[in-house]
Amino acid sequence: MKALMKTCLIASASFLALTTPTALAQEKVAAAPEKWDPDYEPPRMPDGTPSFAGVWSKASLTVLERGSQFDDLVIAPAQARAIEQGNAQRREAADQPSDPDAGAPEAGNNPGGYNSFWTDPGTNIGVIDGEFRSSWIIDPADGKIPYTEAGQKEAFDARQESRENFDDPEIRMAGERCTVGFGSTGTPPMLNVLYNNHIQFFQDDDVIAVLAEMNHNARMVRMNDDPLPAEMNPWLGDSVGHWEGDTLVVKTTNFHPQNSVRSAIRHYLYLQPDSEVVERFTRVADDVIHYEFTVTDPDLFTQPWTAEMPLWRTDENIYEYACHEGNYALPGILAGARRKEMEAVQMEKSDQADG
Repeated sequence: MKALMKTCLIASASFLALTTPTALAQEKVAAAPEKWDPDYEPPRMPDGTPSFAGVWSKASLTVLERGSQFDDLVIAPAQARAIEQGNAQRREAADQPSDPDAGAPEAGNNPGGYNSFWTDPGTNIGVIDGEFRSSWIIDPADGKIPYTEAGQKEAFDARQESRENFDDPEIRMAGERCTVGFGSTGTPPMLNVLYNNHIQFFQDDDVIAVLAEMNHNARMVRMNDDPLPAEMNPWLGDSVGHWEGDTLVVKTTNFHPQNSVRSAIRHYLYLQPDSEVVERFTRVADDVIHYEFTVTDPDLFTQPWTAEMPLWRTDENIYEYACHEGNYALPGILAGARRKEMEAVQMEKSDQADG
């Protein structure tokens, strides 16, 4: 898995290739994406509300927070194209066959993980209304999650607990346990991760279901309804929606306490059960839904923060997400911890006997 992580981080590092002479020379001639048509008329449901029918993808090279290599939210077209080309070259190199004469790795070394064939992080920089974006976060202006000092510590401690504590399966991350997807891919706010980035909407007058490919969770958005009592905490939170013109607005809170750590290779997010996420879905083209969300929690953040990203239409299907890691690996993780504890006790007894 470390080898896979290294490969993915190298791919993400394509964001660094921004100021080459070739890229700068091409900047004047590279074409920017087209802006969205302000008069676009979406297809509609029988009740007149916009239709989100079909399968949509969040896959993109753009990620939640802005990297230090970027000065601004908007990336110049030539820079964006250079990043995309560099990423394609790295993935092509990573897909080359292994050397059959290399032999087995030395004992104790990392044997590697599955290759980039199994990942689908995206091939393009995210585009919002004709602009290439360096991050999804637009407010604060620096593109960073505005944790308070106490919130930062709480988030760090919770992440360490979920990664380093092996006493209880319910302490482990929800993605590892296969209850929900890694990195907030299906739980509001819905973020892009390394693979399985598809979602699908199913619309009715009273309920709109949002099916996330990972881990095949369906979030039920109850339209024009009252929120659930505070003690009820669905895995994907409690979502209540309404229409503001052609925009679907969804407010979600009451998150499951075991889904506070939203960890992924490409980003890390921490929310509390009573954090609030307000999403806005607006179909702006046949192949694009503008997805905007604002996260509010004064215990964690210095201010509400807002991000926006495109959901782009895909002809691909959503298939069953079979999360075998949770079925097979989790017992091994816990059993390995018990074995280490037993060996530590045996070593202590041996030292005492020798002493």
